[in-house]
Parts: sequence; C-alpha cells; structure tokens
Amino acid sequence: HVHLKTVSIMKITGQAVLAVTLAHFSTAAAFSVGGTHLTAAQKLELEKTAEAVATPGKGITACDEGPGTIGARFEAVGVENTEENRRSYRQMLFEAEGANDYLSAAILDPETLYQKSSTSGNLFPRVLTELGIVPGVKPHLKIYELPGTSGDTVMQGLDSLNVRAKEYYDAGARFAKWRSPLVIDTANGCPTDLAIKANMHDLARYALICQSEGLMPIVEPDISLTGTHTLEEAVDVNIRVQSELFKAMIDHGVYMEGSTLKPNIVNPGKNCPKSYTVEEIAEANVFVFEQSFPVAMKGANYLSGGQTLDQAAARLNAINKANKKGPWNLSFSWSQALQLPLLDLCKGKGELQLEEMSKLYVEELAIAGAAARGEYVYSGNAGDHVGVQPPSTVEETSTPKKSSWKSFFRVE
Repeated sequence: HVHLKTVSIMKITGQAVLAVTLAHFSTAAAFSVGGTHLTAAQKLELEKTAEAVATPGKGITACDEGPGTIGARFEAVGVENTEENRRSYRQMLFEAEGANDYLSAAILDPETLYQKSSTSGNLFPRVLTELGIVPGVKPHLKIYELPGTSGDTVMQGLDSLNVRAKEYYDAGARFAKWRSPLVIDTANGCPTDLAIKANMHDLARYALICQSEGLMPIVEPDISLTGTHTLEEAVDVNIRVQSELFKAMIDHGVYMEGSTLKPNIVNPGKNCPKSYTVEEIAEANVFVFEQSFPVAMKGANYLSGGQTLDQAAARLNAINKANKKGPWNLSFSWSQALQLPLLDLCKGKGELQLEEMSKLYVEELAIAGAAARGEYVYSGNAGDHVGVQPPSTVEETSTPKKSSWKSFFRVE
C-alpha cells in the first residue's frame, strides 16, 4: 500500500545510506496490524460507531439483564415479572424526556431488541437511533465454572456467535458487549493465569467475530468488587488482565480503532481493611490505563459493579480529573447504580411507577454526565473507600488513612 516517489542512494564516508522519501500512503490503514480481513467501508462503520459511543459527556445505559435477572429485581420490590412489564420499563429507560442528552448508547437484552415502543409502534433499535442513541446488544450466554480453578469462570456463547451477530445487526444493533467476570481471591489463587488467558482470548475472539458481522465490540473484563484485596493488589491484577486482553485482541487481528473497553473501576475489595481516598483510587485507575490501554481505542465506559451512584460518580469524576495524558473518553456504562434507586420507588405499590421513575432517572443521568465531564460536585467522602475491619478488630476506621499504593509500584 506504500507509494514511493523518491528513492535515492548516496555514499557517504564509505557507507551506503538509503534515503527513502515516502510521499504518501494510500490510506492510514496501511499501518494497521488488525482488521486486515475487513474492507475500508467496514472499518469506517466500526470506527464511527466507536466514536459515537465515545461522545464526550455522554455514556451508556446498560439494560441488558435477561428476563430472570430483571425479574428478580422486579419481584424484590413487588412488581410482577411479565414481558409487558419488562418492555414498558425498558421503554421508560429509552424515552424518558431528556435522557438522550446524557446517553450515547444503550445495551439491550436480545428480548428487548425485538420489542416495540407503545409510543410510536417502532422497534426499540429504531427508536433509539432516532433519539441519537446507538443501540447495542448482549450476545453472550451463561457463565460456566472452570474445573480445578477454585471458582474461576468463563462465559459461554462463542460457538453460535457469528449467526446471532448477523441477526442482531439485521435487527438494528450496531454494537455488542461481552462480559468476562473475574474475582480476586488471593487465598485461593484467583484469578488463575488459566482463567485470565481463557477469558481474555474469548473476548478477543468475540470481538473478531462481531467485527466481521458489522457489530462494534465492547470488551468487558469485569473484576468483581467483592473481597478483601487491597488497591495495590487490584492494580496488579487489572494490569495483568488488561495487558493480556489487548495483546490477545492484536494477536487475533481485531481492528482496535473499531472497538471499545468496558472496565471495572479499579477498587480495593469491598471488605478491604485498608482505607483509600477517592483521589488515590482515581490515580490507580489512570496508572492501570497508562500501562497498556491502546490509544487507538476511542474510550472506556466504566461499569458500576455494585457501587452506588454516588460512589461510582465520584470516582469517575476523579478519574477524569486525574487523567492528564490519555486521549481516551472516560465515561459510564451503568446498570444497577442507575436502576436500583428507580425500582425502590415501586416498593409497596405493586406496579411500575413509570412517571416518577423517569424523572429520577434523568436526574441520575445528569449526575453521570457531569462525572463523565469531570464536573460532578459531590459532598463528603462519597468516593473514598473506608476500611472494613473484622468484628474482632477495634481500630477506628471512620477516617480514611493515607495509603502508599504509589510507593508499592515505585511510581512516586
């Protein structure tokens, strides 16, 4: 693909020096190590989708829970788990007035992909597209425990992915999201090297298949918030996981410019006894990205992973303020942090409170959007991790202690 205009050979002090003037390249893709099987038009479409998802100040509403998962949330607040309730609830998440001011994309369960809006009669992918929200889908199936790994898991669904991906694209989806969950359990040696390699290679193969069918892949290495691990341990595991992921994607020939990352916020374990400030957590997240996150990728949309809206927003806000070098758009892709407060409005009512829910939802999205811009103003220590001591420990932990995660990695 390289066009040479001038090639001159000169002899200087007895040595031959080849001077090559590269006038121009046929396309910038001449440098690409990935996506060689894709046409220029396919690459352009994937990259445009990634750019749209990475719209500054906007994020993703993740409403891809299967009927069983969302049904359990409904039943916990006294709402019957019916297809119509699931449909009307998702419609509220898409059509709430002002929601599209803060949303660049929405992740749908396959069921929702084929449902219609009662407002327009159109299928939800068309509804979202007309609102300027890119519709996507969750294509993975069930989780499976790897034998002999003390609880490590992999996600199933790769075998039939190409067929389903084509169907989803034809139905209006323009991206997909695959979650690979991992747990830090140092006592049991988790995550094992086997689990990291298996999951990250699955994500790379998923991304390759999706791109071949026109879907921009979002890769989600999800390291759980559960556990007692320190921030230092979390940084170490996240670097191992992400570096394995990006190498696997490149080795598989994934077109990196046409893909997106959905990571967990790098946090100490929920029951970690050591305290950290929100600024330290933010610096740790930026440090992890600086080790391996390709600048070819447009952005990352953090999952909430069991954090409250206040916690997730404060931490995302601090991460955006701490990111001085990276060119990525850092935003949100939240489910529970946004939805659980909405469902709480239904307790004791017996049915969905759609009008109240839509108002609160837009207020929550405004918070998320501000955090994505680094402009969220929060009170107190919303984003701090306050150490959790075992019951037998009497040490005072109400005030976060200064940690030394930087010195642990010798970056101070």
